[in-house]
Amino acid sequence: EGVSIALLEAIAATGSIAAAARALTMSYRRAGLILANLNESFDSRVANTATGGTRGGKCELTEFGAALVEAYREVEKEAAKAAKPALRRLQSHAVKGAPRRPGA
Repeated sequence: EGVSIALLEAIAATGSIAAAARALTMSYRRAGLILANLNESFDSRVANTATGGTRGGKCELTEFGAALVEAYREVEKEAAKAAKPALRRLQSHAVKGAPRRPGA
């Protein structure tokens, strides 16, 4: 699901579950649960964490986690490309002046 991938991307960018959660305006608990679920869903961990002290914890994606994000974004891109002809056919039936989805 997209929020899981967005969380992994935010962790890669920030190096922290807490900072990633803040960036995505989600609770730390929710981010932790999503990450735990991802780590349990595959035979390889998607991220490794280190308990923090006064400076907080550290979290970084594993090689598998980075590959998972890359594969997801590739599938997403290919799906959008494959859907374009069908979406164009549907748009030909749209009422003139009707609002369009940005980027369509």
